[in-house]
Amino acid sequence: MNFAGKVVLITGASSGIGAATAVKLSKLGASLALTGRKLENLNDIAEKCSSSGGSVTPFVVSGDISKEADTEKILKATIEKFGRLDVLVNNAGIIETGTIETTSLEQFDRVMNTNIRAIYHLTMLAVPHLIKSQGNVVNVSSVNGIRSFPGVLAYNISKMAVDQFTRCVALELAAKNVRVNCVNPGVTVTNLHKRGGMDEETYKKFLEHSKSTHAMGRPGQASEVADAIVFLASESASFITGASLPIDGGRHAMCPR
Repeated sequence: MNFAGKVVLITGASSGIGAATAVKLSKLGASLALTGRKLENLNDIAEKCSSSGGSVTPFVVSGDISKEADTEKILKATIEKFGRLDVLVNNAGIIETGTIETTSLEQFDRVMNTNIRAIYHLTMLAVPHLIKSQGNVVNVSSVNGIRSFPGVLAYNISKMAVDQFTRCVALELAAKNVRVNCVNPGVTVTNLHKRGGMDEETYKKFLEHSKSTHAMGRPGQASEVADAIVFLASESASFITGASLPIDGGRHAMCPR
């Protein structure tokens, strides 16, 4: 897989899956635009990309994609820098715990704004450029978009929306040779759950419990999800569109016994 001459915009690139994807794409020659809320972390990842053998120094533009003005700024800055866009990786996302009895409308709106509304907005802005380049989109969803789990209601709804968004836009853009796919990670070792409110002890127990909730007996690593994103973004996946690819150690196929 060779991404030389390809411009890739990655949201949520300052840590976890986004950062791992940036490093892998950089090694494959991609010109990267990295965005996220924490500029210092983005600069660290950009440096890691460069020191890992990347041929092009990543372009860093900080912003909060839940804010329309920031989303517009990010896309505009990327096009001004590179003059084109070949791949959009919609990775940024948040999680909040809560049930129908405990999830406030404020929490619901916060999750939906980041996890699906922002994806809709950025993709909408990017599509004219992706049509010109006959590029593609890779969205980061979750096993929660495929299966239902209690206790993270707003998150579940948002990720199912990402899957439906992926399929619909794939059908709408297929005739224009723009592919749209998503990956559906299971529990993956990142900072997502800690940012969502888990303390260190609870998170350790959560990862230990994941050994029994994933058929392969462990949680995933960010690099494993990144491998799938890179594949779907590459020409090796040239006849794949509208797909939701589980990267979850078999969790989507499991049922209680």
